[in-house]
Amino acid sequence: MGSLFSLLLILLSLPYPPLSMADKAQQIKSPRLLDLIIRDYAFKPHANNIRKTGVLYSVHLPVNLSGIGINLIRFRCGSLWRYGAQIEEFHLGIGVTIHPCVERLLLIKENLGHNWFALYYDNFDLDGYELITPILGLLAYNAGDDVNQSNPFELGIIAGDNPIKIDFRNVTRINSSRGGNSQQPYCATFDRNGGRSGSGARKVTLSNMVAPSVCMAMKQGHFALVVEMEGQESTGFRGRERGWKVALGSSIGAALAAFLLGLLLIAIFVRAKKRTKMEEMVRRAYEEEALQVSMVDHVRAPTAPAIRTLPHQR
Repeated sequence: MGSLFSLLLILLSLPYPPLSMADKAQQIKSPRLLDLIIRDYAFKPHANNIRKTGVLYSVHLPVNLSGIGINLIRFRCGSLWRYGAQIEEFHLGIGVTIHPCVERLLLIKENLGHNWFALYYDNFDLDGYELITPILGLLAYNAGDDVNQSNPFELGIIAGDNPIKIDFRNVTRINSSRGGNSQQPYCATFDRNGGRSGSGARKVTLSNMVAPSVCMAMKQGHFALVVEMEGQESTGFRGRERGWKVALGSSIGAALAAFLLGLLLIAIFVRAKKRTKMEEMVRRAYEEEALQVSMVDHVRAPTAPAIRTLPHQR
């Protein structure tokens, strides 16, 4: 018994083996964690092997991350600002800046495919909408010679005068029957830094396309096309669009009503003033008739009728 107890204590005291990449993939509950796993898997084996600037490299992920497409491309901060870049669906215009501007940076372009969109439904407020394209992501990390390979920090991509364009025209649709001529797709930008709704889910910013299946962004992040679900009233972009139209119509109606009410009050005031003036004229006419007003040196003055005094009779 004592030996069994000692063996149990030894087993309990042994350190737990580190989680493998496959084990980590099974525990993914948030898009942020998925980004970090993709970064770790793509960065450590491949960052040192990417020597050519501006050349796109493909990364093959393990089975547990199947369906995700990853591409890596390396740039110098200054050259990216001077020339911009075309990274498959993402077009970075001239003048794009990296914050902080490091000597070299590594861009990771993600295509989350058809297997991971449920992760975004669970974490973001997509009430009333459904995705019709996979999530596309573009993130930047420092990739200098002195980079800490175990924890490369994320950089900010900030568009200049030319916004970042995301072209979904060649992206395979999740549901090809949706988003046709009968329904106008919207661009969805997924907020990665806070911004939660009342339900606790992270917010999604919806906007109109700048061209058919082309969206616009001002910084790095994750993007997709969505359409409004049939048979449901959405509380999202379309709801807000209707809301400001209703508010504008109500404001115009209230202003028009106030204007008409003002005109009515003015008309009532003018009519009352005329009526008072007319009553004053009638009253004065009656008084003049009773007192027999006459002119005395250009002045109107009432005069009494002459009364003849009868002689005294004896």
